[in-house]
Amino acid sequence: MNEHDFQTRLIHSGLDRDPLTGASAIPIYQVSTYHQPDPEHLGRYDYARSDNPTREALEHAIAGLEGGARGFAFASGMAAISSVLMIFQAGDHLVVGEDIYGGTYRILSTVFQRWGLKTTFVDSTNLAQVRAAITPETKAIFVETPSNPTLKITDLAGIAAMAKEHHLLAITDNTFMTPFLQRPLELGFDIVVHSATKFIGGHSDLIAGLAVARDAEIGRRIRHVQNAFGAILGPQDSFLTLRGLKTLGVRLERQQQSAAGIARWLSAQPEVKTVYYPGLNDHPGHAVHRRQADGDGAVISFELHSRELAVGLMKNVRIPLVAVSLGGVESILSYPATMSHAAMPAAERERRGITSGLVRLSVGLEAPADLTADLDQALTAAGKEGAP
Repeated sequence: MNEHDFQTRLIHSGLDRDPLTGASAIPIYQVSTYHQPDPEHLGRYDYARSDNPTREALEHAIAGLEGGARGFAFASGMAAISSVLMIFQAGDHLVVGEDIYGGTYRILSTVFQRWGLKTTFVDSTNLAQVRAAITPETKAIFVETPSNPTLKITDLAGIAAMAKEHHLLAITDNTFMTPFLQRPLELGFDIVVHSATKFIGGHSDLIAGLAVARDAEIGRRIRHVQNAFGAILGPQDSFLTLRGLKTLGVRLERQQQSAAGIARWLSAQPEVKTVYYPGLNDHPGHAVHRRQADGDGAVISFELHSRELAVGLMKNVRIPLVAVSLGGVESILSYPATMSHAAMPAAERERRGITSGLVRLSVGLEAPADLTADLDQALTAAGKEGAP
């Protein structure tokens, strides 16, 4: 299938038609177990925690799109990340980008820390800092680019080369870009994870996580954890995620086109202190991002001059949801300080640029003119409310 355009591959994964009936999608196999004609020699499917045809179709699809040997579907993005982290053991050390999703920070700094997995958080945009953090116990480098929520850009090829030099695994969270816009395995990474709840699912109606291993041996290790730990994605959500994949290309193309215009508009507003968007020429890492990605994505973060303006904006918008999450067909405004990064200590948030004035906007499929008009009226209202 790789000779086809990516848009075609999103729709035709190789397991996109039911082999029994010819149905245009793999059905929802809502089962827990399978009859075995020969109890001494079990068939391909025996228990649905281990294998389910609907989930298998999704895992096949994401592996092909990311260019990996094996894909895995989990009950959430955090289930995917946690299951990947479970291939390590107590005493191992990870070097992790400091500007990473709050849930990832929380699981590493609490659950896995108690379990004995050691983590050093560094500015992954600075390869020298990453290299300096590597110890004899280090087993992997884990980064996210663009990062959440300040959209810092990490040089994926540089990280992959460093990992290879030190015989480490290179892991990245590719949620913001998806394989439609960025394929880290092609740049030398070993494992890619996604919150498929976001752009891949695309309709704010499911919770799902995905992981892809570049080679079969790493895939075997993740498969062992998936089967043993059991944080699998159910067949109905697997079906919905497959459906979302089919429209990922057309959705993201439109969403990032709108996001680029809104980012430029925000840059011109006096209430806005800073705009973070990889497509802006003055965004730190702009050139690196353009080298490793096929687009700039549909997430914008921007800092207002005060907490009062940020809160006022979110209270006065009429079109976007004010909610956690991102990547839906509807625009979503989030407040990282109390939402995605609430688990991070306030001092850590401030140090990483996640201030009380920072707002994150996931641009949806609404008309961009309507979105800018709504943001304009909300900023005006917020300014009046905050005036002495």
